[in-house]
Amino acid sequence: MAASYETLKLHCDDRGVARLTLARPAVHNSMSIDLIRELRRAIAEIEGMSACRAVVFAAEGESFCAGGDLRWMQAIVAQSRAQRVAESGELAAMLYELNRLSRPLIGRIHGPAYGGGLGLVACCDVAIASRAARFSLTEVTLGLVPANVAPYVARKLGEANARRVFFTGKMMSADDAAAIGLVAKAVDPGELDEAIEAELVSILRCAPGAVAATKRLVDYVLRHDDHDNRLYTADRLADAWETEEGREGIRAFIEKRAPSWRRS
Repeated sequence: MAASYETLKLHCDDRGVARLTLARPAVHNSMSIDLIRELRRAIAEIEGMSACRAVVFAAEGESFCAGGDLRWMQAIVAQSRAQRVAESGELAAMLYELNRLSRPLIGRIHGPAYGGGLGLVACCDVAIASRAARFSLTEVTLGLVPANVAPYVARKLGEANARRVFFTGKMMSADDAAAIGLVAKAVDPGELDEAIEAELVSILRCAPGAVAATKRLVDYVLRHDDHDNRLYTADRLADAWETEEGREGIRAFIEKRAPSWRRS
């Protein structure tokens, strides 16, 4: 299937791999309010794709995402405070929804990711970066703050790395980004698609319902204390044993065969 958008592209293939691609190459895929709204619509559409098992998040042109669109930023200057809060709220909602996407989100970061673009990278479950990519939270160099992306970047990097990245606006290489955990690995440009495919192969070996439940599990346990986690995890394991996937996985293991969900 394929959906029609003005600022991005969305397509799901026969393996259940959706490709979500930013498509504003002339402006380095910078974020406008229209792009933000279309990303929210695309996220909702992906959630409704029963056959979708993983999402590759990519971009066209030279850059992955250069941050905020200059024309949008100029328009914000003339807005009322209520309008600014409302549009900032839409960006915050998009990042929240992207971060909580029930399918594994694999970032294909082929070029620069600045400001809000770095925030998009932080929302990916796994991001693989070309060594042609560069990263920076540029907001403080403009007299602004990286407010909407802060929860996702800080959680991904940890406090010490987040403080340095947030406060300096320093430009980072792909290897720098890998060293602090923003991306899983940095590869030469010609190896990027091979590295993305390796991640997909691993994901497609796993039960899709179990993967979605595990993504919710990780989010929960990072936000709760030991007491709550003990109760929650006991229930979730019991739930897993009662699912058809759980029963199929155990049968397949005993019978020494591939489970029904496995894709090559």
